[in-house]
Amino acid sequence: MHSTLTHTLLIRSFWRRPLASLLAFGLLMLPVIASAQTTIPNWYNAEHEARIDALLARMTLEEKVGQMTLLTSDWDVTGPTIRKGYEADIKTGRLGAIFNAHTADYTRKLQRMAVEETRLGIPLLFGYDVIHGFRTIFPIPLAEAGSFNPEAAEESARIAAREAAAAGLHWTFAPMVDLARDPRWGRVMEGAGEDVHLGNVMAAARVRGFQGDDLADPFTLLACAKHFAAYGAAQAGRDYHTVDISERVLKDLYLPPFESALDAGVATFMTSFNEVDGVPATGNHYLLTEILRETWGFLGFVVTDYTSINEMIPHGVAADLADAGKMAVRAGVDMDMQGAVYYDHLQDQVRAGEVDMKLVDEATRRILRLKFALGLFDDPYRYSNTEREKNNILTAEHREAARRIARESMVLLKNEENLLPLRKDLKRIAVIGQLADSQADMIGAWHADGKAEDVVTLLTGLRTAVGQNTKIDFVNVDVVSTSAGKPDFSSAVKAAGDADAIILALGETWIMSGEAASRANIGLPGQQDALVDAISETGKPFVAVLFNGRPLSIPTLNEKAGAILEAWYPGTEAGNAIADLLFGDYAPSAKLPMTFPRSIGQVPIFYAAKNTGRPKDVNNKYTSKYLDEENTPLFPFGYGLSYTTFAYGEPRVDKPAFTVNDTVTISVDLTNTGQRTGTEVVQVYVQDVVGSVTRPLRELKAFRRVTLNGQERQRVSFQLTAEDLSFHRRDMSFGTEPGTYRIFVGGDSRTQNALTISLQ
Repeated sequence: MHSTLTHTLLIRSFWRRPLASLLAFGLLMLPVIASAQTTIPNWYNAEHEARIDALLARMTLEEKVGQMTLLTSDWDVTGPTIRKGYEADIKTGRLGAIFNAHTADYTRKLQRMAVEETRLGIPLLFGYDVIHGFRTIFPIPLAEAGSFNPEAAEESARIAAREAAAAGLHWTFAPMVDLARDPRWGRVMEGAGEDVHLGNVMAAARVRGFQGDDLADPFTLLACAKHFAAYGAAQAGRDYHTVDISERVLKDLYLPPFESALDAGVATFMTSFNEVDGVPATGNHYLLTEILRETWGFLGFVVTDYTSINEMIPHGVAADLADAGKMAVRAGVDMDMQGAVYYDHLQDQVRAGEVDMKLVDEATRRILRLKFALGLFDDPYRYSNTEREKNNILTAEHREAARRIARESMVLLKNEENLLPLRKDLKRIAVIGQLADSQADMIGAWHADGKAEDVVTLLTGLRTAVGQNTKIDFVNVDVVSTSAGKPDFSSAVKAAGDADAIILALGETWIMSGEAASRANIGLPGQQDALVDAISETGKPFVAVLFNGRPLSIPTLNEKAGAILEAWYPGTEAGNAIADLLFGDYAPSAKLPMTFPRSIGQVPIFYAAKNTGRPKDVNNKYTSKYLDEENTPLFPFGYGLSYTTFAYGEPRVDKPAFTVNDTVTISVDLTNTGQRTGTEVVQVYVQDVVGSVTRPLRELKAFRRVTLNGQERQRVSFQLTAEDLSFHRRDMSFGTEPGTYRIFVGGDSRTQNALTISLQ
């Protein structure tokens, strides 16, 4: 069991200390920070700073700009351009980092060029998008967030780091910690969903997983908190679109997960494509310098997203590439990903006095700092060992972890008349839909070096789970990509009619979610609703298994299916994990990390909404509601069923009135009212009843996974402090306000199980 209430605060209290106390610890070589506090990560080493000083003194301007340049190899394509001749740039010292290059052999080859064929022998840094696994693919991050299990997220990141490091990589462009409340946006699959607290917890867990306890360990990676900031607030859910939010929303909602990543020691930040208050993030001094460095005290380096310096021209804030480059370096961008803007223009700008040499020196220092932290100056080939690569990729242990975490990430949305779990001795099972046997669609977008041939599909997992006396009829009907014409479902209907159990595999193909994969209609694509109708007309109950990277609008499916299991994109062990749940070897335990709307017209819809001055009243036309739709979602945040049931007692508090210096204990009795063992995610929400500014109807502040045997009861306790009630007040200062707070404790965000406390 894991309580997350004070998790982030404990990290912050450990890492964040006043400068005076830091100086007392002997950290005298820290750069000057304008803020009264700073963040000192475990990878910062004062002894390295002297070595960096000596190296900087020997470096030419060209070599320094080279360290600030990141280019892709031609092994993989993750953006719109590829620059040829990167190997020649390595040999001339004009390139300090490469992405999309991996395997121990290939990275050793490139590293040898940098170390043995350049004047100073500065090692390269190798980066890659290791988002939810390297070769062993885990559930997409949105699914992992639904486990409400930060230990599982940390474990999957640790295994991903182990495999990627064994393949010669030093740096991952993860975790994505963007808060996302619009399911039309394809990149919701990369983050933790709509909630700030859950996002904070998962951001810190993934950073710890990737970076471990010591970056000198050659099985760790530099993590990268992205996309800084507010990328998830793209208007209309359209990728790369404009962001227009208030400073209060930015600071209360979109920045906290980044600060949690920082408190966990994240080594790098990546800028976002969008603008914030009219200024693109890549040229935004307020974000990159005033907040990130001067207020938070960040000591790592900032990298752009793919060609985002160049994109400040179409944004309309830079006249040409040289202008865009000046804006970026002055704002606080240390490394230019793929745009070659620093490569082409920065030297001339420094020589002309247009860019201060101090900016180049500081950027170079930050990059070298992390190369030293990784131990690359002591052994530049420590990550490029073919024997190590062979022994640490796609191991049996990694696959078992992927299977277990996939099980914990799947959400049971519906289970009428206990249709699930199925018996393994059924004589005939119909499995219908192309996604049931599509290996590529199980691993989703951003699957790094994951290979379809390694994947266990739903069909394979089912066949492995049942005995020889059970016949599985698979109907491979393509209903996802086909929208024109009248489909022929006769074979599917026949198989359903002959079966003792029916399983429909529905959802999105993997390319329908991810970057540049926004959807205006988030229902089941193609002819899937028609298939649902056809199977429903047989009169037999059926199970739907969903594969998708975003919340879907599925009112028809919800009406007609007997059971719905949200599997997301589960990863390499997809089929085995699903079979474990469908046949009851394990019970579902995950909860939704994002709200599922009834219809697209409700989007964006999220639980932490505000009340408005005219909340819904069915007896008053002039209140906030739709003429043709409910205000409520189809499935709320935090919702998920099990194969047993749980009952909550009335919550209790040890101090109904408290001060800012007090800690309040909230407790509740949880009972498993069924006969089989199950895991419930107990959730604690807070409502500030009256504030100096309008406040959400409720906000998640804590959760805990609790496993109980049948009929077992347990008292579950959480602690609240004043910081859990803090927000940016009317004058934009951060803190609490005296008043009344309602505390809700239950199994999802709709719970009305509440008590009232008073902050004096």
